[in-house]
Amino acid sequence: MDNKKRVTVPVPIDHKKRLTELLVDYLVIVVYLLLLLLANLAFSFLILDGIPAYTELQAQLIATLTSVIPIILLFSYLDYYKKGSIGKRVAGLKVTFIKEKFSASLLRNAIKFLPWQLGHIGVIHGMYSEFDMTAIIITNAGSLLGLVLLLMGLFRKDKRHLGDLLAGTKVELI
Repeated sequence: MDNKKRVTVPVPIDHKKRLTELLVDYLVIVVYLLLLLLANLAFSFLILDGIPAYTELQAQLIATLTSVIPIILLFSYLDYYKKGSIGKRVAGLKVTFIKEKFSASLLRNAIKFLPWQLGHIGVIHGMYSEFDMTAIIITNAGSLLGLVLLLMGLFRKDKRHLGDLLAGTKVELI
């Protein structure tokens, strides 16, 4: 009997699958945001009689609590319980965990969507400050981080981005 462990070499994921995943997930997010916009407009004009003026803090909280956090929670749920977002499943990919914990999925997705949140913070702050240096730095930091995550996901051999490395996850072929 052979007692040697078998080592399986993961099959590389091609760029087309990763881009398909990104496009489908992007469309899922856009649909959610359009539904959120319609609900907000209906609430504002049917109940509040117009769009109210918000303070910067109120605008930051609304953006975070209605868009970023629900998307992080949705993608974390899908990655953990369904082994991948809708885009991953359409592209024939799945998320695997070194340690099966929902907190790993939350960490992975919080980092994945951090550039989006930084963009919100920077643009909202800019709207209230005439785009001072703080707004520009925060917005550009979000863009730079988003680019780094995208390039890592596309060009690293194992296709892991910073969220995967910190959460102990990876994306593989189904």
